[in-house]
Amino acid sequence: MKNFLFLLLVIFTPLASYSVEPSEVLDDTVLEELARDISKDLRCLVCQNESIDESSATLAKDLRILVRERLLAGDNKDAVLKFIVDRYGEFVLLNPSSNGSNLILWLSGPLMLLIALIISFSFIKANQKLKRHTIIGLSDEEKRELEKIIREE
Repeated sequence: MKNFLFLLLVIFTPLASYSVEPSEVLDDTVLEELARDISKDLRCLVCQNESIDESSATLAKDLRILVRERLLAGDNKDAVLKFIVDRYGEFVLLNPSSNGSNLILWLSGPLMLLIALIISFSFIKANQKLKRHTIIGLSDEEKRELEKIIREE
């Protein structure tokens, strides 16, 4: 039984990895390869963690068809991506650009890490200074007072 399940897994895993339907496939193999390449760079707006090439959502299918229509109309990869980004926003890209307003997002992570490290080191340094002051010990007057208290008991 385990062997049968393993065999089913091996057979159907490659089929499940792409959701491009046979009716979507272009006759021109060069254009189809380009369409697949573009589809791998576009995010499924329904699934959000898959490319439209992998997603079986209806919107992903519509986007795959749109990509192929644009390629048949004579657009190159950049023109197709620009058309789809203009229509759906930069969120549709799996790897968004690192310029313009996205630059703030790209830089905010390392900047926050740097701020956290500075705060942590300054906190540790302040704690070390505080500990040094408390370890100094008793003054001569405090020692005399302590000895006086001990003798009274």
